[in-house]
Amino acid sequence: MLARLLVKLQDQATDDLFTYSIVVVDNDCSQSAKTTLSSFREETSLDIQYYVEPEQNIALARNKAVENAKGNLVAFIDDDEFPTSQWLLNLYKTYIQYNVGGVLGPVLPHFNGNPPDWLIRGKFCERKSDYTGKTLHWDDTRTGNVLLNKLIFDDTNCRFDGAFGRSGGEDIDFFKKSIKSGRTFVWCNEAPVYEEVPPERWKESFYLKKNFRIGGLNGKRKRKENGKLKLFLKVTSASIIYSFLLPIGIFTGRHFFLKYLCKLTYNIGWFLGFCGMPVRRDR
Repeated sequence: MLARLLVKLQDQATDDLFTYSIVVVDNDCSQSAKTTLSSFREETSLDIQYYVEPEQNIALARNKAVENAKGNLVAFIDDDEFPTSQWLLNLYKTYIQYNVGGVLGPVLPHFNGNPPDWLIRGKFCERKSDYTGKTLHWDDTRTGNVLLNKLIFDDTNCRFDGAFGRSGGEDIDFFKKSIKSGRTFVWCNEAPVYEEVPPERWKESFYLKKNFRIGGLNGKRKRKENGKLKLFLKVTSASIIYSFLLPIGIFTGRHFFLKYLCKLTYNIGWFLGFCGMPVRRDR
């Protein structure tokens, strides 16, 4: 997947508006991506740098990428994704048009093969999208497809927090801090990337564990915020509703049943995290 991504990155349209280089951070002490990088360097004229973050920590890997990026803008894309040829150009044009701290774009699922019907009908791999120019709340942010002003990282408080370890959530935490410091981020619907959804993610257990993990992280985060009682009652009410909806799924389709089972699992994780109980953190 990394090799495919690198090929797509070298074919980015620029309309002579900017130049770009590539930084790859290998979050593996055994340097498993080094051979792929060496082969690609022999076939491209692009400036491409390779670094290793030996501690398996997503936040530290992202910080190392920023520290070694040469431009005044930084675009993030994951190694299991690949962009269209207009990806960077459309992000850049939106960034210039709205004069913001950063621009986010859609991450769409890509399947090699025929996934189960419930996965498609339930839209388990589809994420929220919006119109171009929409100002984003921190809860709608992520780093799988984003262009950022590198000056944001001059503020040491606006870095990816290594305390999140391998659990995830460091990206939302980064955007939350950045927005509180006065930065604005908008959406660009014309700059999609595609995320590989491998067969191991075609299993129901994957989405149940994922929702439980995310719920636990969000519940733990909410313990530190105001209005906790109101939010607790809201999640409790939603859990009761989801419990009543589950039996309906037996008759309306497996995708419906799993959709609300995932929501209920998320809330269970949220309750545990909110109450300070340990939940599975590694993804």
